[in-house]
Amino acid sequence: MHRHGYKGRKFGRETDQRLALTRGLQCSLIKYQTITTTLARAKEIRRTTEKLITLAKKGDLASRRLVIARLNDLEAATLLVDVIAPQIKRDSGYLRIERAGYRRGDNAEMGTISFVDDIDLAQAKEAEAKKPAAKDSAKKEDK
Repeated sequence: MHRHGYKGRKFGRETDQRLALTRGLQCSLIKYQTITTTLARAKEIRRTTEKLITLAKKGDLASRRLVIARLNDLEAATLLVDVIAPQIKRDSGYLRIERAGYRRGDNAEMGTISFVDDIDLAQAKEAEAKKPAAKDSAKKEDK
């Protein structure tokens, strides 16, 4: 039998493990802007992450909720929708994969996946600095 019509790589894992792996890689990519992983994993997460970025560029409430649901990480989803997506100027092709040699232990081909556009995370740090101040003042008002 042929694998016609089956999309995605299995990575030798069951469905829930594979989903957790891809979500974790996507969240790491969003938080750190670049990650090094096996080439197959990098190619696989590029497919889904580019769709998430396109969704985040809409910026409406429904899109934000879909991004949160698919990443399952509120911090990464907020960073993507509020900071990264507005800075991306292109319509597609948001990520690049560069080959990074071979892993020493098992000779697996490695790749580095990163954003094509330069992302300034200073906006995220400024937003985080403002949030705790608002929470502290709200606690004082309650007392």
